[in-house]
Amino acid sequence: MKALGQHLLVELYGCSSRALDAIDEIREAMVQAARLVNATILDVVQRQFEPHGVTVVVIIAESHLSIHTWPEHGYAAVDVFTCGDDPEFGEVTRLLGQRLGATSVSTIEVKRGLLAQLEPSAISHPLSAVGLRRSGG
Repeated sequence: MKALGQHLLVELYGCSSRALDAIDEIREAMVQAARLVNATILDVVQRQFEPHGVTVVVIIAESHLSIHTWPEHGYAAVDVFTCGDDPEFGEVTRLLGQRLGATSVSTIEVKRGLLAQLEPSAISHPLSAVGLRRSGG
């Protein structure tokens, strides 16, 4: 089924605490990850936290990539959301796992904006039936 976007969620465990706190290296890895999904990089925002931890967000024309690290737990959470065609998610996962020294990696891929669901006839119940409200119009 055709989707507007693809969202990869990556959980990296057993990572090197040093690698998880190295903001320049993480920024470089995330920019490389954006290139692996053939993204157009618009901006990169990064933040080093005290006493430790890093957040890097790569803003791309196709959406975004982000990483949040917890060096004290050897853990990193990564999102790669793109509307590009056939992103190399496996390559992204390998790259980040290697760069951060992960001993365990789990991933979830989610199709976002399924086109069949966007058709009015595909809605099986009104939004109010599930406690949701339409916004902006």
